[in-house]
Amino acid sequence: MHILRNIVLAIDTFFERFAITALVGMILIVTMQVFTRKMFNFVFFWSEEITLLFLGWFSFMGMAIGFREDLHLGMDTLTEYLPKWFNKILDKVIDATIFAFGMYLIVYGWEFTMLMSESTLAATKLPNSALYVVMPISGMMVCGYSLLHACGIDVKRHGSLEEGGVE
Repeated sequence: MHILRNIVLAIDTFFERFAITALVGMILIVTMQVFTRKMFNFVFFWSEEITLLFLGWFSFMGMAIGFREDLHLGMDTLTEYLPKWFNKILDKVIDATIFAFGMYLIVYGWEFTMLMSESTLAATKLPNSALYVVMPISGMMVCGYSLLHACGIDVKRHGSLEEGGVE
């Protein structure tokens, strides 16, 4: 079990670092693009497509990581007045809904990725599916996190992330 946990943790760490790298790459490319446009009246032909690619990957990976850290939106104004047993049932319904959303991303994200695999991006000539393959990947992450959460396994890696708090 310890080996499996380490494997899952390594995969999770890889995707989290990839998302951060995509964000940093996006910031650097856009900064470079603005600088070269203003200073030299020149723009790299690939910069917009790569920025769009990084944006998509960062967004979907960030969403999955947000589910892992339990950072998704929740309204507890009403639920704080409900009995504890009802809130436990409601939590299971929420976990099932999150799992269903992950399955949706896997199934339809994969179909869309396959549909787009025959076309290429104009500037970089990358397959168009490179933009969309993140959907089933993040769907698998969301499903995994929701299953672990539903089983009562804490998957949070950044425990000090509280409302208004700093890690």
